Amino acid sequence: MNTSASPTAATVRSALTALYAAMRAGYDPSIPRPDLAPDQGHDPRFLDELGPLLEFLYAKYFRVRLLGMENVPVTGPALLVANHSGGVPYDGALLLHAIHRNHPEHRRVRPLIASFALRSPWMSQVVARLGCVRAAAAGARSLLAAGELVAVFPEGLNGVGKLYRERYRLEKFGRGGFVRLAMECQVPIVPIAIVGAEEIHPVLAKVTTLAQPLGIPYIPITPTFPLLGPLGLLPLPSKWTIQIGAPITVPTGGDTKMTIAETAERVRGQIDGMISTILTHRRSVFWG
Repeated sequence: MNTSASPTAATVRSALTALYAAMRAGYDPSIPRPDLAPDQGHDPRFLDELGPLLEFLYAKYFRVRLLGMENVPVTGPALLVANHSGGVPYDGALLLHAIHRNHPEHRRVRPLIASFALRSPWMSQVVARLGCVRAAAAGARSLLAAGELVAVFPEGLNGVGKLYRERYRLEKFGRGGFVRLAMECQVPIVPIAIVGAEEIHPVLAKVTTLAQPLGIPYIPITPTFPLLGPLGLLPLPSKWTIQIGAPITVPTGGDTKMTIAETAERVRGQIDGMISTILTHRRSVFWG
């Protein structure tokens, strides 16, 4: 992907057209469901098709500052572990774009996502074509065995749906399944901190009763949505920092449960520390 040229209105429109086509494809019975398609529906061209839109969001709208790209392996598998936030998961999409854009080998990332995204018709083809796979150990093992970069957000829906008053307070990292995965596959864990996404949709409350027909877990209530209608879905232009930390080698042997718990807490602590440092030096939500 050419990142030297700024996205034009025409290229952004083309990307939006590709996005809309993928959303419609989820309702087309002639198109196989992602779980029945080769490579779980991944289309390497789709990230490039969305490139102008993602580049606009990355470089112009959120003005992302990226730190630590040297910590992403040049080749071979790794498990990327990041915090999750924003009400709408822009953070996952921009992490994919950031690494593909800036890595010397333009590596692609395969994120593990919640099952609901693949069951929802209007989301399923979008996330699958981007390379997302259902968060299950078997699928993740296959990707790591193939030498892929696999991204996981251990906070899950609790992270992306946290209320604004709870911003940058990391949720529990589940039961440490990502550590067990890294141990089994003998791959490094790369911790990643994302700051800025908490402010794009300040979630004041959540409505669950009306969300099920839309195939989503909840409807966020923010200062602008639903008050401003569709315009309220536009994210606020906060300034982001994505910091990629030094890889963590997962220990082997000893008490497995204790090792998993201690390593999960170590990863969580490293991400929390990076977030705290970024916030300490941040002068403004919108100007960095």
